[in-house]
Amino acid sequence: MQKPHQPPVLAIQVGNTRIKIAVFRDGDPEETAFLAKDDVAGAVEKAAAMYESIGADAEASVVVASVHPKISTTLSGALRDQLACEVYEIPTDMPVPIGLCLAPGAKPGVDRLLNAAAAWDKLRQACVIVDAGTCITVDFVDGEGVFHGGAIAPGLRMQLKALHEHTAALPVIEFDGAFDAPAGTAWGADTREAMLRGVYHGARGLVWRLVEKYAEEYGAFPVVIATGGDSASLFADDELVTQIVPDLVLRGMAIAARHALEPDATDAGPSGASDLRGGFSLLPSQTEPKSAGRMSTLGDDRAHDHGHDHGHEHGHDQGPGGCGDGCGCGHEHDDD
Repeated sequence: MQKPHQPPVLAIQVGNTRIKIAVFRDGDPEETAFLAKDDVAGAVEKAAAMYESIGADAEASVVVASVHPKISTTLSGALRDQLACEVYEIPTDMPVPIGLCLAPGAKPGVDRLLNAAAAWDKLRQACVIVDAGTCITVDFVDGEGVFHGGAIAPGLRMQLKALHEHTAALPVIEFDGAFDAPAGTAWGADTREAMLRGVYHGARGLVWRLVEKYAEEYGAFPVVIATGGDSASLFADDELVTQIVPDLVLRGMAIAARHALEPDATDAGPSGASDLRGGFSLLPSQTEPKSAGRMSTLGDDRAHDHGHDHGHEHGHDQGPGGCGDGCGCGHEHDDD
């Protein structure tokens, strides 16, 4: 059966450290590029070159998501001038397709919401998303596709920098690329190795403890997905993490664009939400799923066994508000 045509998307993410650009024609990114966060001119030039491959399609869209409003404003304006097309900003111009149950006035980072939307779009069950980058975020989405928030901690480099800057003798430790997992003995035989083990095992232990707390609160053990630049170094051998998907935010952006720009092209999925999956794959060729260990697998019914009283009516059709600020998580829901 031939897949339905999916309008191509040029997704541009401005993170805390880098600008990431990807072209999507189907579910997986076709081409990606990474630039320094402050290299707006370089990002515009690269985005323009990548847009050439999809610009002939009248339904092509350009979307930007950023944790730096000033940079994204400058970048979006330059892209509009360069490409002579509409540039949509998330969530200003289009919502993130994920339900919310947060404190009144809470404004989680758009990157966290896009991670959640991409994970829920594929899994359709309770999950925890760990983003290991400049910061480490550990967020929870329940079995009805509602984002409840999570925890934010310093990333590995931030921790190492703080150790140096707030002590008299601890050295500077920097990395050109990804953080390397410490090898050798369990304990560090010198100061540098001791610092590396402290932040490495501290981050892994943080994630384990938080996932356990979320599972206790929720009443079921969720699937755990990791993303971010340091995710492979931290969790490649960790039985807790089901899968590592480095580009989850970009995938969430493509999903948000298609959900907003072709709302009639999606079918009703679980809990009444639109089925946005299309050709999206959470299993890129370079990333293999791991054995379940103590967490639920993608088809494990435990993640649907709602051991709590959170009975949301799914809020995707309400845009980014989901079940609304100040949600008491007590809505009627019929699992039948």
